[in-house]
Amino acid sequence: MAFQPTPMDISVAITTPTTGPSTESRLLTEKRITPTWSVMQLKGKLETMTGISPSSQRLRLRAPGRPDQWIEGDDTIIGDWGLMKGCEIEVHDTRPQSARPNFTDLSSVEKYVLPTSTYESLPNSVLAWKKNQKLGRFDPSTLTPEDSMRQQSEKDAAEIQQRGIAVARRVIILPSSPPHIRRGTIRFIGPVPTISRPGVDRNLADLDPGALPMWVGVELDEPLGKNNGSVGGQSYFSCPNKTGVFVKPEKVEVGDFPPLELEDLDDEMMEEI
Repeated sequence: MAFQPTPMDISVAITTPTTGPSTESRLLTEKRITPTWSVMQLKGKLETMTGISPSSQRLRLRAPGRPDQWIEGDDTIIGDWGLMKGCEIEVHDTRPQSARPNFTDLSSVEKYVLPTSTYESLPNSVLAWKKNQKLGRFDPSTLTPEDSMRQQSEKDAAEIQQRGIAVARRVIILPSSPPHIRRGTIRFIGPVPTISRPGVDRNLADLDPGALPMWVGVELDEPLGKNNGSVGGQSYFSCPNKTGVFVKPEKVEVGDFPPLELEDLDDEMMEEI
């Protein structure tokens, strides 16, 4: 049988004051209050809603058409304060801010971490489903990260030869269209172990250099790059700061691209403004 509130019960909005310059209250819930309760009884019931102990609560009653009033006296009857439909009881915490628990700070909460061995033994996990379906790394035809890098290295070497990429050659960075054309000079060709590769756990510097992908280091004519020829604390060539960039071989086009004259550079900059 559904609960039937007595006719004496009055529905009241329970709120807490917001922090900051706003004068609005934060609605917690609506609660039916029996007017014959004492103020202390009411505070005891509000503790489960607000987390504030009765001794630290101070209640403010807001009633339609009447000025706000503080409810004093724990032994008084709440109904004697003019409780009516449409009232709001604002619960204030009298404790200093430093003594209030911060339930939004999770930094000190101990977090459970499922051991890898336990997860791998579960029969109904995503990992178990991938194993059964032979997906991802469980696919016999899937290359290991090292084999994938070696395959990429071979592809890069073919691109370098096909495109005529060589140190000191002039290039533009692709994609490139006016006025955003980055041109420069090749300063480096080879593997860059300090560029991280997703899915590879071991240090790339420990691998065979022939198995690492190839990169093209370019010194740009304008300060539109990302570095000075160094990546991850390792220097591969030297150039002014913000003029160095490392790109894949398929991202460069070798050709007769003379350095931009100062007037041309000014014109391009004006076109970008």
